[in-house]
Amino acid sequence: MFIAGKGSRRRRLEAEAVRRDRQEILAAWSSGRVSRRDLVRWGLLSAGGLLLQGLSPLARPARADVPTGTPPSPVPPGLAFTQPMPRLEEFQRTALSALDPGPTRESNQTFNAAKGLGPIEGRPPGPLWAHQRWGEFFPRVAVEASQRPLLPGYRFHPALPEIRPERMWTFDGTLPLRLLKARYGEPMLFRHHNRLPTSPAENGGFGRNTLTTHLHNGHTPAESDGYTSAFFWPGQFYDYRWPMALAGHDTVNRDAEDSRAGMPGDDGGIVRVPGDWREIQSSLWFHDHMVDFTSQNVYKGCAATLNLYSSVDRGNEEIEDGVNLRLPSGTAQPWGNTDYDVNLMLADKALDASGQLFFDVFDRDGFLGDVMTVNAAYLPYLEVERRRYRFRILNGSVARFYKLALSDGSRFQLIGNDGNLLDHPLSMSVTDELGVAERFDVVIDFARYRAGDRIWLVNLCEHDDGRGPKRNRSLPEALAGRSPDPCVGRVLELRIARDPPRPDASRVPSRLIPLPERRPAVRERVFEFGRSSGTEENPWTIKVNDGRGLAADTGRISAAPVPGTAEIWHLVNGGGGWDHPIHIHFEEGQTLARNGATPPPWERFARKDVWRLRPSGTVSVYLQFREFSGTFVEHCHNTVHEDHAMLLRWDVNGGPTPLPNPVSTPAGCTFVPSELLPEGA
Repeated sequence: MFIAGKGSRRRRLEAEAVRRDRQEILAAWSSGRVSRRDLVRWGLLSAGGLLLQGLSPLARPARADVPTGTPPSPVPPGLAFTQPMPRLEEFQRTALSALDPGPTRESNQTFNAAKGLGPIEGRPPGPLWAHQRWGEFFPRVAVEASQRPLLPGYRFHPALPEIRPERMWTFDGTLPLRLLKARYGEPMLFRHHNRLPTSPAENGGFGRNTLTTHLHNGHTPAESDGYTSAFFWPGQFYDYRWPMALAGHDTVNRDAEDSRAGMPGDDGGIVRVPGDWREIQSSLWFHDHMVDFTSQNVYKGCAATLNLYSSVDRGNEEIEDGVNLRLPSGTAQPWGNTDYDVNLMLADKALDASGQLFFDVFDRDGFLGDVMTVNAAYLPYLEVERRRYRFRILNGSVARFYKLALSDGSRFQLIGNDGNLLDHPLSMSVTDELGVAERFDVVIDFARYRAGDRIWLVNLCEHDDGRGPKRNRSLPEALAGRSPDPCVGRVLELRIARDPPRPDASRVPSRLIPLPERRPAVRERVFEFGRSSGTEENPWTIKVNDGRGLAADTGRISAAPVPGTAEIWHLVNGGGGWDHPIHIHFEEGQTLARNGATPPPWERFARKDVWRLRPSGTVSVYLQFREFSGTFVEHCHNTVHEDHAMLLRWDVNGGPTPLPNPVSTPAGCTFVPSELLPEGA
């Protein structure tokens, strides 16, 4: 939420009064004390979703000068680029034997004596939600973490107020955000504890205290994918088993003869694994996927990054064996070095009058902030050496897009799009627009600068609401501050500090990872993402194969591809000027066409998991469905759109009976029957 900078003091005071009134209703709704239907019945909410009776962010008198009804965040001048950027804190890997109780194939339904109600594990019970191929992909390493309110002492900047615990929920209650290092061929058990308050009202006005964790976009069986209605409650844990298996495990390189399909060994060598090396992923993340509350929970901090290492992308730039690409990383460890491999999570935030994190749950188009953060720090700086660096850039915002350039207009190399390395590097001076949840991996060579120089990473993409980008500013305009959008301009200062202590051993080879071969597709489907006809509960809908627009219903299956097959899915923007970044769970896809024409090279030579549609646009995607089965979803990753019903369920089942839908309660999970749309079969 931001203003254009023209509001008078009186207008801003009026807008702040509007926000205080709204916050009382927001808190009541977000904690479950009232529903949207209650607000409509009481005359406080319109059919289109706007709060009425002086509570609308678009209502006068604030409308003229305060477009969103929210005053600017109270950030003192002079704070930009005065604090170092925090590097992400690593999760601690541990032995499976350290978990108590030990993991089980089916959900552990032991009575939770400490909580006094329900089972200790929130995973749905029984064989349908048991870990698939448990013995074959038995976990070899464990990570145990807790979602909890932020511990005391953390701030977005040392000069800003301490963040109150109810406003941010992070892993183990700490900042900076977290990084998990994983590698192919090493199945992982991620035990996620929910240690949030038992009362949903203790949320600071937004967020829900139930969780489900989605590994975006791991090749993961459904029971560990973070299905949106398979959530777990305070006092419970959920054991996610991530196989870390290559797609094509059952059909390509089955005897593990190809050294390019492998795990980086602790001795610097390669442990070969089955699967297609052309399906290797690198830059992933995981985040909460709670039905109706994804945007709020991710905004509060329920998110982390994951670097997935392979024999090709080793994380050690010095090993030269004809397989390792030797991308910028470091040399101290045999794999997983991050000295010169830097994760950047971009996210805009908004602060209320007391300097606390603020979120408007009734913004249906998409929530925007006016405070730019990198790794949860307000406009930081990063010291770099005169050598190559790899930056894994993640759009961790709710609705904002980014278009990035360096302040001097110099070129860099794009090597990855979403979680995957490209077929070959692309030299560019400005990126494409980066939609929510998309990732770009870029390599910047700082050897061309002198020690003491400073350059900036600059955002050119301008918004005035959450519908999508309004326009892109030129680099001189962005640097001169000509945009009314506070998050256009410099977002990260890069200080060239020194020469490297040893010669740069990294490389960016001319070929990275080629696209996998495509098998014949057995079916095509059309999914159209659009606006509903004014329903107060679900303003966003999806049409399947020219059917009627439907809101999200986790008991309805909209597509049921046959295991082991390939299909082409056409993703269509229904119009209205909105932009939708569409995410399909489980399988990476190849972009066949954009608006019926050849897609740009950064999409054509990449495997992706998020496709931004652009206004009235269409994208055609090739997908395969392999190795695992179960219930997955497809949705807009403008998470406000997702939470307001722009989501559908699809299953990889192969059986005659639709899989039942889990219904989670504190006392345990039950199941209700599901229906399969006729056109989804």
